[in-house]
Amino acid sequence: MSRLDLRTRAGKILERSNTVNQPTKITKARGATRREFLKKSTLAGAALAAGRNLFHTPVYGQTQAPAPGSAVGANRRIVVGYIGLGVQGLTAHIALQKQNAAANNIAQAAVCDLSAHRREEAKAAIGGNCAAFENFEELLARKDIDAVTISTGDQWHADVAMAALQAGKHVYLEKPMTRYLGEAFALYDLVKKNPKLVFQIGAQYCSEAKWAKARDLVKAGKIGKLVLSQDSYMRNNKKGEWNTAPYLIDNSWMKPGDLNWEKWQGRVHNRLPAYSAEHFVRWRKFYPYCAGPLGDLCPHRLHPLMMATVMAMDNPEFPSRVVSLGQNPIHTDKNTPGAEERDCPEDVQLVAEFPSGAALMMISGTVNQVGLPVVIRGNMATLDVGGSGNSVHLNPESEYADDIDPETFSNLMAGETSEIETHEKNWFDCIRSGAVPNGNVELAIRVQTVLSLAEMSNRLNMMCLFDGKTRKITNGEGKEVAAITYGTLPKS
Repeated sequence: MSRLDLRTRAGKILERSNTVNQPTKITKARGATRREFLKKSTLAGAALAAGRNLFHTPVYGQTQAPAPGSAVGANRRIVVGYIGLGVQGLTAHIALQKQNAAANNIAQAAVCDLSAHRREEAKAAIGGNCAAFENFEELLARKDIDAVTISTGDQWHADVAMAALQAGKHVYLEKPMTRYLGEAFALYDLVKKNPKLVFQIGAQYCSEAKWAKARDLVKAGKIGKLVLSQDSYMRNNKKGEWNTAPYLIDNSWMKPGDLNWEKWQGRVHNRLPAYSAEHFVRWRKFYPYCAGPLGDLCPHRLHPLMMATVMAMDNPEFPSRVVSLGQNPIHTDKNTPGAEERDCPEDVQLVAEFPSGAALMMISGTVNQVGLPVVIRGNMATLDVGGSGNSVHLNPESEYADDIDPETFSNLMAGETSEIETHEKNWFDCIRSGAVPNGNVELAIRVQTVLSLAEMSNRLNMMCLFDGKTRKITNGEGKEVAAITYGTLPKS
């Protein structure tokens, strides 16, 4: 489902009655508790900003363990807060969770965004006694909130998710996991230190049944040894992707007084001194906040592809080599009056190799919508994933036709709910059961490693070699290279 479809659907949902399930009593955090939490969060942020070695030492938990998660019984209502209220936060998560509040037995208690307009819009959409906060630390200090959905810009993913875990909240974090690799490992380490809290990466296709079927077939050895997999996410917008609805500049409220512009930029080094509506609403175009197609489009498809392949291995692997190219062949931004030229590529390609010898290819672009067929190749058989009826086809290689029978698994993921709704339900179910969610942190960190190394490869014009045990990156000559982060490059 596209974001434009989500916005249309969300509009209909939010027009309905606001009488959804709410907590019977909202408990405000006591002053001392709130002050202690804000102090803890500030210190943690300072540790990140100080540039500690994020690949080896988790920022949180250096002197104390993260806060334990509250137990949520099978029949107890889960109280949810929402941080980041833009396109995905409001038109997807708030709207869809509101529609399914009774079925999932949740209450929507609080919203948070630096934008005053977006805060009020989201508060009105939820209705009832929903609270609104400018600063996420205040929302996280609320003792009644069990879980948070995070849909901020990429530059805020790590800070907010880690603070949420520190506050004892279950986390649904929109993709990509983080802006850069170092903070992704810091977040990963924190999740691993607190297994009672359920972390779900918001890659909704991981909850499609066809990908689960593909994973099970790979894991069962039906295709033999994994050789090569491929997928893509392709779009074409002649006015420039992320320049048109729902990313239009609204001159009625997108103005300096709507938010704290300095704080909105987060850890970004290449900061803009004055408010920019272009950067605020179209941040996906600019490297300081996003890796472009590698950060916004590729994660949609790379998470389920790696779930069905790398994560199906007995010992899931990190990539050993990654190379990526990126181009701007069309310069589509010139077709939208007043739009700035994007920093990121319009078209990217990446290849990743794993220690076992398996490889994957991914292409993504915004200037041609024809993509690759979804194929998972083994030495004995091939899986064709998708097609009509959400099917998976198992096709044996001619050399193994006597050993493997062709099979077709059709009508997978039949039903009325969208992938996002199914993925959110999986998160809520796992919060109650303690099961591992479909978009778990082990998958998320491996996908982020591929994406971050791909960005490095393209921007530094190098092949990136990676050691999953030491977390070190080297170039083709064996020289260690520091992972890029805020301040490494001019556009960061």
